[in-house]
Amino acid sequence: MKHIITAAFVALALPATAQEKLSVALDWTPNTNHVGLYVAQAKGWFEDAGLDVDILPYTDTSSGTLVAAGVAEFGILSAVGFHTQRATGADMTVVMAVVQHETGRLVFNSERDDIQRPADLDGMIYAGFGSAWENALISNIIRNDGGTGEFDTVTLGTSAYEALANGSVDFTLEVSTWEGVNSVLLDRPQRAFRYADYGVPDQHTTFLGGNGTWLTENPETATAFVQAAQRGYAFAANNPDEAADVLIAQTAGMLTNPDLVRASMQALVAGGYLQEAGEPVGLIDDNMIANITQFIFEAGIMRAEDGRPLDAMPDVSNWYTNEFLLREQ
Repeated sequence: MKHIITAAFVALALPATAQEKLSVALDWTPNTNHVGLYVAQAKGWFEDAGLDVDILPYTDTSSGTLVAAGVAEFGILSAVGFHTQRATGADMTVVMAVVQHETGRLVFNSERDDIQRPADLDGMIYAGFGSAWENALISNIIRNDGGTGEFDTVTLGTSAYEALANGSVDFTLEVSTWEGVNSVLLDRPQRAFRYADYGVPDQHTTFLGGNGTWLTENPETATAFVQAAQRGYAFAANNPDEAADVLIAQTAGMLTNPDLVRASMQALVAGGYLQEAGEPVGLIDDNMIANITQFIFEAGIMRAEDGRPLDAMPDVSNWYTNEFLLREQ
């Protein structure tokens, strides 16, 4: 089956205009969520599709902002970030689900006997990252377990993980396939609450998205890019160790812990995060989109261009598409 899939990509990811230049923006510094892009670049699959692809370095300007403004044709987008920006009218369309399921976890140090269930977190200190999503997420998890959903927040960004380890905060959020893997490598035992166990819908946590206007005007080039990227992620799903080595080599020293990269790739594959069984890599699920949109809307963090919370559920049917993906298994 693996050889059939590869052959199909070669046959159907037809070249666009010879060496057409495109750029793709990252949502963070290079990590395993980006592996398919770097594999496609290293294997020459973008070039085979007639594309000269520039993977832009991460900056303080979000990938969604760069895509919506047309600075980059494509970008890796966090799911909640996409929903909130798209609600304001940002010119973006999701074209591929990079991560198929929720990788986030609410975590705390394993020796905390006083934390046995989310309701125990009432009144404790959360190390956060400064988004409205976090408060809505954690409050819902605690309330769905019978608590009040009230806790104190200190905004620490990536310093949250050191603060958790040294006990200066009580809990935080992490990506299980990156920070969670790293906590194991650092011998920092943790326990975690899964969002879905406490009423939060599963979601595709990471997307590949494109500028909506550009996609409409350049469907053949868009198809060539998306299918080459899809081929890269399919390779990673079947060859996690080799894909990890490619990512490390292609990022020229930016990833300083090869053990973390390799363990993260193993976690992504073992958890079924890169590919849903029986489905093509990257397929976007209608129900998952609808359910998480409903949750975010009801949490009041989807706002219109004027900054006011949306007063009605948006129609998200044109916010995403599977039309550029190779659908054959």
